[in-house]
Amino acid sequence: MLAGLILECIPPDQPVVIPVDDTTPQHKGKHVYGKGRHHDAIRSTHSHTVWVYGHKWVTLAINVKFAFAARPWALPALVALYRPKELNRAEGRRHKTPIRLAMQLVAVMMHWFPARKFILVGDGGYASHELARFCHRHGRHVTLISRAHPDANLYDPPATKRSPKGGRPPLKGRKRAAPRAVVERSKRRRFTVSWYGGQTRRVECVSESAHWYKGGAGLVPIRWVFVHDLQGTHRDEYFYTTDPALQPPQIVSLFTARWSIEMYQPYCLHSMHFYPVTDRGLGVCNAAA
Repeated sequence: MLAGLILECIPPDQPVVIPVDDTTPQHKGKHVYGKGRHHDAIRSTHSHTVWVYGHKWVTLAINVKFAFAARPWALPALVALYRPKELNRAEGRRHKTPIRLAMQLVAVMMHWFPARKFILVGDGGYASHELARFCHRHGRHVTLISRAHPDANLYDPPATKRSPKGGRPPLKGRKRAAPRAVVERSKRRRFTVSWYGGQTRRVECVSESAHWYKGGAGLVPIRWVFVHDLQGTHRDEYFYTTDPALQPPQIVSLFTARWSIEMYQPYCLHSMHFYPVTDRGLGVCNAAA
C-alpha cells in the first residue's frame, strides 16, 4: 500500500528511480537480535574505516520529485535486515549478502507492479556482476546504474558462427581495452547534467558499450561512462548501466539522483527505534517521517 501511494506521484509512462543502500544504526546490547560488526559508510573516509556494532538494513527507496523541492525525495518503501553468517548458520538459514537482499527487494517491486519500469541505482557496494546479471535477465522491468571499475574485465560478444573444428562454443569474444585505457586515448565530450543537490553541472565524458565478463557467470552487456567534473569539486568517476541504449548524460543524471537516499539515512539513523523480534526473527521499525 505504501509503495502504491508513492507511485501515484509518478506518471505511469515514466521510469521509476529506486535507489538502494544499506544503513547501519548502532545497537550494542547483548540481547539485540541480528546485530553484527559492519562498515559505517557515513563516518568512514577514503583513508579511515569506521566499524560499528548493530544492525545493517538494506533499504529500497522510491525517488519522487515534488514541485516545492529542489531535488528528488527518496521515500523508503522496503527494508530487509542483513543477518551475519554466524547467526544464519546457527539458525539453519541460507546466508544472504546485501546484494542478494537487494535482488529480493527488487523482485518484490517487480511482482507488485509488473507494468512499471524501474531504474535501480546503487553505489559501489552494489556494483556487482551478480546484480548486473539479475537486472539484465529482467531487463524489461529493471535497469541497473552503479559505479564501474576503471579496470573492468570487458569483452566483445562471442562469434555467432561456430568453429569448423567443432568443440565447445566460445563464451566471450575479443578482449576489450579497460575503461581507464580507453579514456587516456579518447576525446572527451562535454555535457550539462543534473547534479547532486538538484543542481546542474558541466562535465566531460567518455563512454563505450561492451560486455562485462566474470568467470563462471558469463557476459552482461553494459555501457560504461567516465565523468570528469569541469568545476573540479568532485573526483573523476566511472559508472555503468545494464541498458546500453542509455546515453552518458542520462546515466550521470540518474546516478546523482541517488544522493537523496544518502540525505535520508542520517535522519533514519537518528530516529529509528527497533522493538523485540517475533519468533520468526522479524522486528518493527518506527522512523520519524
